[in-house]
Amino acid sequence: MTLRPLTTIGFDADDTLWQNEQFYRLTERQFTELLADYAQGYNISQGLLEAEKRNLSHYGFGIKGFTLSMIETAIEITKGDVPVSVIAQILDIGRDLLAHPVETLPHVRETLEALRGHYLMVLITKGDLFDQERKLAQSGLGDLFDAIEIVSDKNASTYRRIFSKVGDGPERAMMVGNSLKSDIVPAIAAGSYGVFVPHELTWTFEHVEEPTEAPRFRKIEHLGELQGLIDGLS
Repeated sequence: MTLRPLTTIGFDADDTLWQNEQFYRLTERQFTELLADYAQGYNISQGLLEAEKRNLSHYGFGIKGFTLSMIETAIEITKGDVPVSVIAQILDIGRDLLAHPVETLPHVRETLEALRGHYLMVLITKGDLFDQERKLAQSGLGDLFDAIEIVSDKNASTYRRIFSKVGDGPERAMMVGNSLKSDIVPAIAAGSYGVFVPHELTWTFEHVEEPTEAPRFRKIEHLGELQGLIDGLS
C-alpha cells in the first residue's frame, strides 16, 4: 500500500488520555470483599468477568453495565441469598465509580496542543454517554479536538465512518490508543495507522495479540513519542 499523507488523528480516551482501569480494579476489590463470606476472591472476579461478557450485548460498555454485572454476580454466588444491604453497598460503590476524579496521563496535554491545528483531531471513545462527557469536561481537553465521537463499540466500520465524516477517509488517518482489540486492530483493518500506547492496566476482555506484521502498526511507550513517530512517516 502506498502511504498517503496523514490528515486526521483519532485518540482513545480511557487509559490513553486519562486513568480509568485503576478505578475499576479498586471497585472490584471492594466488591470481592463484600462477598468474601460466600466465595474466594478469584472465583468472585471470574464470575464478574463472565457476567460482564454476557451483558455487553445488553448494557454495552461502561459503569452502569459493570454495576448491574456486580449485582448479577452477587445473586449467582450467593444462590439468590444476597442480603439487601449488600446490594445497597454494590450500588454505592457503583455510584462512587461514576464520580471518580479525572487524572490525565503524562505528556497528554502538550502532545495534543502540539498537534492541534496541524491535523484534524477527533476523540473516539466508547462507554456510557454521561460518564464519558463528564470525564471529558473535567479533563479540560475538549477544546483540543475538532470532533467528539462517543460510540457503543469500536470496529472497522466505526473507523471508516468517523474518519470519512471528520477527515479524508481512513487511509489518511491514524488511531491512537491503549487497547489493541478496540483501538488498533480494527483501525488497521479500516486502512488507518494504529498506534499502540500500552497502559499498565488493561481489561482482560481487551487483550489480543499485537499485529506486528501489519505495515501500519506502530507502538510507542507514551504519548510524548507520538510527534516524533508522525514526523517519521513523512
